[in-house]
Amino acid sequence: MSRADAVAQIHVLGAGRMGQGIALAFAFAGLPVTLIDFKARPDDARIAFAQGARSAIEGQLRALVALGRLSPDQATCVLERIAIVDRAAGATALADCDLMFEAVPEQIDAKIDALTWAEARLGESAVIASTTSSFLVTDLQARVARPGRLLNAHWLNPAHLIPLVEMSASQATDADAVDLTTALLKRIGKRPILCAPSAGYIVPRIQALAMNEAARLVEEGVASAEAIDEAIRTGFGLRFAVLGLLEFIDWGGCDILYYASHYLAREIAPRFEPADIVSRNMAQARDGLRTGSGFYDYAAVDVPAYVAGRLGAFGGLLDHLGLAPVYDGARQAARE
Repeated sequence: MSRADAVAQIHVLGAGRMGQGIALAFAFAGLPVTLIDFKARPDDARIAFAQGARSAIEGQLRALVALGRLSPDQATCVLERIAIVDRAAGATALADCDLMFEAVPEQIDAKIDALTWAEARLGESAVIASTTSSFLVTDLQARVARPGRLLNAHWLNPAHLIPLVEMSASQATDADAVDLTTALLKRIGKRPILCAPSAGYIVPRIQALAMNEAARLVEEGVASAEAIDEAIRTGFGLRFAVLGLLEFIDWGGCDILYYASHYLAREIAPRFEPADIVSRNMAQARDGLRTGSGFYDYAAVDVPAYVAGRLGAFGGLLDHLGLAPVYDGARQAARE
């Protein structure tokens, strides 16, 4: 049995929205969770906060029941797996912790306070995975006693539903800490990916550009908010649910992005200039599928089978959303 398979109790420090989502993800998958309210509170406030946190988790479970993803009995069982405790009880619980997720508010002093407090109560081999979206793992490691046992694990909201968890480690992070966190996340069905310490990870960095560009379209009067969001839902978002962004560049051809980027840079703003790697791929004839290489190497790929598989997945998604084209649909519409 691996160390990740042997983990029998999950510990989450910080019982706010993200901490609740992480707790729910593990409890849903079958593991008991100690959800620690780190903030010191008077007794009445502590009890009220715990009741509010439990009520919020119950609300998420009711939504899953309404969607048919859980039975009422299963929802009750999931809720019973989550113990919401104060920091005094949490201190005792951390003594036997293998891996703790830190989910306190995104303020550096609050993060360091929580990490320092936790390190003093955790065993030396315990791993801390900070859920921060604002601070580099190297920034946090510089402020803790055991930097090798710390990494970032950035969950996307809603944490109990979104599969992706973006992990970030530095050269100072112990390899076994990365391996344990990765294996534990995979154990509950998450899709952990590892990236270097860099502001914005992957998804927040890309989505910030996309969201700002959507806002500019409204600001410039190009289209209404409703039209832009309809375009995203029925065009942009659909494609990238099946093909990754870089895979899509290879699929359509690097030349399309290259020339489109130069056109948009001339017509709108320099921010649309192609990335240097796009220009290099063009110069090296790495155009994607049609040349056999791009961001990916297709030399050993059965390209017709690969294309058929992606188109099949796309068709399935269209069917699921009720957006697939209907054979003879125009004739049927005319008859109606």
